[in-house]
Amino acid sequence: MINKFVTVCLPLLSALFLAVSQQSLVAQQVGPPPPEEAALRATLGPIIEAHHGRVALFAVQRNTGREIAVDADKPLQTASDIKLAILYEAMVQVRAGRAHWNEEVILRPGDAVGGSGMLHFFDAPLTLTLKDILTMMVVVSDNTATNLMIDRFGLNAVNARMDFLRLTQTHLYKKVFKPAEGKMPDDQPKFGLGKSTPREMATLMTTIGECRLRQDAAFSEHAKGSGGLKLLESDAADKAVCSVALTMLKDQFYRDTVPRFLPGGGDQTVASKTGSLDTVRNDVAIVAGKSGPIVLAIFTYENVDHAYTVDNEGEVTVAKIAKAIADAWSPEGLDAKQLVPGLGLPLAR
Repeated sequence: MINKFVTVCLPLLSALFLAVSQQSLVAQQVGPPPPEEAALRATLGPIIEAHHGRVALFAVQRNTGREIAVDADKPLQTASDIKLAILYEAMVQVRAGRAHWNEEVILRPGDAVGGSGMLHFFDAPLTLTLKDILTMMVVVSDNTATNLMIDRFGLNAVNARMDFLRLTQTHLYKKVFKPAEGKMPDDQPKFGLGKSTPREMATLMTTIGECRLRQDAAFSEHAKGSGGLKLLESDAADKAVCSVALTMLKDQFYRDTVPRFLPGGGDQTVASKTGSLDTVRNDVAIVAGKSGPIVLAIFTYENVDHAYTVDNEGEVTVAKIAKAIADAWSPEGLDAKQLVPGLGLPLAR
């Protein structure tokens, strides 16, 4: 009976899964895609179909308007990608003068938590700077550093900032490996530390890369009640803040996902933040294509491979998808000069 199931049913299930994968790739396409996009989708289809798990993604090239989406609006576990929301809140507050890169942050006994990072190996008390702690949170995804930044800026402030950006499906629930404080939303057990969608994570990374830290108050007053939002073009003070943050993201320690198969391993041409759980491997990144910056948010979830190794299937799948998109949209290669505050894009008129 088992042999009959394997012989008859598994091919049918495989064909059904391929059809579903291909349907997801075209679900948001109205009419036939342009030949260039059709070719990219044809490349991505087998990569997604071969993955033992599920894939969702959103990618955009801002200067050309190219986009590709697979379940891009599905709320998913972010794992450590939600730390981008904390980074952005810190950037806004530094720009506004309510926080300072050199302000002291004290690691106290009992603050340390395990998992990724280094601070839990250090003796406490220990005094560091805000910039030190944020660097640890981004570069090595330090969980202790993350909790210190949640203490500094507050869950409510981070989530209010996401709401302000109209990222309504992006939410930071709690500290890492610490009990929740107060009543949690009903969906917290499903998502854990944080939730978002590929599209919203790409939007957040784009906002960081384009260095948009301040609201256009006149526009907001005019659009009051309509939900309109306009962020100002960056000035020199904005760019000074964003340069610090982009350096953190370019120095990302975990490089086995988006940068993996890119030229030079994406050194100084990729700014990224990864997220990992047993069944999840994500990466949100800016890739400095010579033809224009590419923003990627690639999520793999319900993964069969739970191993924390360099060849984890989820990580390899993310890397293959990133390479396919970069090759299609920037065949000339990458250019580190594009990875600066504003992403080398002309000012909007």
